[in-house]
Amino acid sequence: MKVLAVISTTAVFLLLGATVPAFAQDEHHEEGAKPAQHEEQAKPEKQEQAKPQQQEQQAKPAKQEQPKPEKQQQQAEPQKQEQRAKSQEENQQKHTQQQAKSQQQQETKQEQQQARTQQNEEKSQQHQQQAKGQAQQSQRQYARNGQKDRYGHEYNESRFGPNHHARFEENGGREYGGLREYSYGGYWFYAGAYPPWFYQRDVYFVMGADGLWYAVAYDDPSLTFQINIE
Repeated sequence: MKVLAVISTTAVFLLLGATVPAFAQDEHHEEGAKPAQHEEQAKPEKQEQAKPQQQEQQAKPAKQEQPKPEKQQQQAEPQKQEQRAKSQEENQQKHTQQQAKSQQQQETKQEQQQARTQQNEEKSQQHQQQAKGQAQQSQRQYARNGQKDRYGHEYNESRFGPNHHARFEENGGREYGGLREYSYGGYWFYAGAYPPWFYQRDVYFVMGADGLWYAVAYDDPSLTFQINIE
């Protein structure tokens, strides 16, 4: 009986000894399997994390298509150049028109000034011709020696006439009352305006039969005009 009891006890221990390692191995297998499960669970996360990278990679072509504005700029440059050329052309046209207008105005002023000058010259010539005609009529006979004008100025052949000619300067004599006066024969002679030849030739003074005084060119007696005396 003791022998059976010992055998039974030994068999129980052996059975237990065989069961415990197997149980430990099962637990070890289960614990070893858990990290694998964690890795499998982590795989979707890695795949999800990889998705943004794929999206970024897929987005790269879009980013690479960004140089389009440069193409737009290249396409816009000819338009800008055309606009600048058009603007320059318009400015040039405006400048040319302004120059033409200014030149036309200047030419118009010159024409008007020339017309006024010509009118003044014609009036002066008419006045000179009238005075010349009057002088020729009055000089058909000079005043007698000793004859006086209405103001009491005496005509004396020793001081007046062709034998007493002189050359007068434009800025000579004196200016009195805004008029240029010249001393001759003891009197002062003056006129509102002098013809150009008066300063280019020798001149003498005479009193006509009408009692008026005249300036006469020495080398051309046909050149004459009325002059005042004081």
